[in-house]
Amino acid sequence: MMGLPRGHVTGAPGLTRPAQLKALGNGVVPPQAAHAVRYLLHRAGIAAQFGLAA
Repeated sequence: MMGLPRGHVTGAPGLTRPAQLKALGNGVVPPQAAHAVRYLLHRAGIAAQFGLAA
């Protein structure tokens, strides 16, 4: 659902539902983080150095 593998948090033994939600917190999910990094590299004008198209 959030770009994380099934059971990433819910598969941890002994965690209650509230503990699972606390573990997730307001964390950034991988697709959002990847987009942010690409955006910042383009803004900085160095995206090509990392193999990203203009």
